[in-house]
Amino acid sequence: MKFSTVIPFSIIYNISQVSRRTPELISLSRNLSHSSVVFCKNKKSSETSKYKAKDNEHPLKVDVPVENIRNFSIIAHVDHGKSTLADRLLEMTGAVAFNSGHQILDKLQVERERGITVKAQTASLDYSYEGDDKVPSGNYLLNLIDTPGHVDFCGEVSRSLLASQGAILLVDANKGVQAQTVANYRLAVSRGLVVVPVINKIDLKNADPDRVVSQLNKIFGLEEDTILRISAKLGSGVEDVLKAVVREIPPPPADVSASFRGLVFDSWFDKYRGAVLLIYIRDGFLRVGDHITSAQSGQNYEVRSLGLLRPSEEPCKMLCAGQVGYMTCNVRNPAEVHIGATFHRKGETVEQLPGVSAATPLVFAGVYPSDQSQYTSLRSALEKLVLNDSAVTMATDSSPALGQGWRLGFLGLLHLEVFGQRLEQEYGAEPVMTAPSVTYKAKLLGAKNIKKYGTDEITFSNPAHFPDVQIVSEFYEPVVTATIITPDEYLGSVMTLCLDRRGQQISSVNIDNDRVMLQFLLPLNEIIVDFHDYIKSTSSGYASFDYESSGYVPTKIVKIDILLNGNKVEELCTVCHFSRAVMVGRHLCTRLRDLVPRQLFQVAVQAVVGSKIVARENIKALRKDVTAKCYGGDITRKMKLLRRQAEGKKKMRMIGNIEVPKHTFISVLKR
Repeated sequence: MKFSTVIPFSIIYNISQVSRRTPELISLSRNLSHSSVVFCKNKKSSETSKYKAKDNEHPLKVDVPVENIRNFSIIAHVDHGKSTLADRLLEMTGAVAFNSGHQILDKLQVERERGITVKAQTASLDYSYEGDDKVPSGNYLLNLIDTPGHVDFCGEVSRSLLASQGAILLVDANKGVQAQTVANYRLAVSRGLVVVPVINKIDLKNADPDRVVSQLNKIFGLEEDTILRISAKLGSGVEDVLKAVVREIPPPPADVSASFRGLVFDSWFDKYRGAVLLIYIRDGFLRVGDHITSAQSGQNYEVRSLGLLRPSEEPCKMLCAGQVGYMTCNVRNPAEVHIGATFHRKGETVEQLPGVSAATPLVFAGVYPSDQSQYTSLRSALEKLVLNDSAVTMATDSSPALGQGWRLGFLGLLHLEVFGQRLEQEYGAEPVMTAPSVTYKAKLLGAKNIKKYGTDEITFSNPAHFPDVQIVSEFYEPVVTATIITPDEYLGSVMTLCLDRRGQQISSVNIDNDRVMLQFLLPLNEIIVDFHDYIKSTSSGYASFDYESSGYVPTKIVKIDILLNGNKVEELCTVCHFSRAVMVGRHLCTRLRDLVPRQLFQVAVQAVVGSKIVARENIKALRKDVTAKCYGGDITRKMKLLRRQAEGKKKMRMIGNIEVPKHTFISVLKR
């Protein structure tokens, strides 16, 4: 029979010390491990240390009742205070000591340098709830997931919501509802999660929580009495957030008596233990030593270790239904890990859990080792980092100029930058990353061409794979639906910027007296590099920008070829819209004029679209002063020497080959 009680810590400690020698105590210890037991130092301390941090000791919950578990995520726009709120929740529930530091869950170096969250982090918290008419009193296990706020890391948010039944929607009391706030709210509602709206930073001088309440009511239909007002920095109102989590968010729909099913929603690589999997126990329980099977790959594994994140790793022997923890199975090959995979016990057949849909990469870039001798080490680093960031797609690629490498797909430009920075910081790699590009589609003509390619529609992201225009009936480019929230005083400048980038306005809504929400259909190629920077500079930093993929539309794109001395350099070609061909061609020619080494003869750098030259620059020849030895005499002697030099340079220009050094290719191709 199961029971729930509070046992003094000293008794449990003595049992654990002598149970190895006494058979009766071994039996007692096992009975305790299958009961709802809370270990604490003594009854007095359990009642009085409700919010005090323990000295490196956490109350260990074994076989926590499902109705006492709450799984939730914190979602918000960038810089609305998610990590600060997570710090206060950790402190007030005793997971960490007070004043342990800022942004405790932001563990990566790139996160601390940039001041943003790029990786979702999990922490299991213990909270003693006093009870009310809706929820009984008791000890509750709160599994918190702190998520990124930038649109480029929406894959992290999507995976985190798989293991959640509710979400705290955090909104800045000064900035109000912003673009990613809208996107995250819609994502949470589409997953059927309970949303707890919270207004943060009410302590700021310019805070206007009443205005934010009206925005939340107008955009999302949230009632004022359901919206909490807090200051995560000062800790005021944070206790109400904990109470709302217990009261409003339902327990996980888990069944302890059913067969074990677990969902992997995150992972990272440890050089000693292999792949560490973050798993949500949907049904049943999992113990160390169990043999489990991946429903996706059919691979069998033995569970080597289990534990909770509090937020540091705390090993345990068993995870029960509804809990979120980590698991190691001695997986050494990162390719075996599938995010969204369902695990079950070996030999059993279970229904697979709904996993996460594969992220669709929007931005592509080539990654090559700076020297081919570093190929193996860079491949190992990429495989381990992709294990921790499953939104990145990876395929082998090669370039005559840069050698063997990979074509990586990302969710945005910031995603690309952070990935490259993590490669350097965490693995000491020095990769060459090419300029970002997008994936285009081409509709083919003729049965012969369709048979050759095996389909009537091909995709390509590398300009070198641009098909012959003679066999293509129409090209297609990816577009996105962009949501921009801006003060009305910058409305004209923001709309002009969007129209200059070939945007089409969809809607315009006034969300309050001085802010407007715009929606534009924009080509992805026009926004991946510098659009976000221009939005911020145009609006003095007040506008926010978010986008989501909206498929493909017909377009007119062209391939720009680069000719050096009349010879095509395939590695330097690029693809752009026909209306920007002249501007892009002139930019490339100007860069090459400054980067290509000068020769003994004049070199023409030309940008060509089809058979038309759209831009040209000349690299001046290195000239030897052949008249230096003529320190007098007739002028005809000097003219004869100059004429002979000119004829020689003309002959060299006709037969000369230009050797473009590798560092020139790297300077042109890299970001």
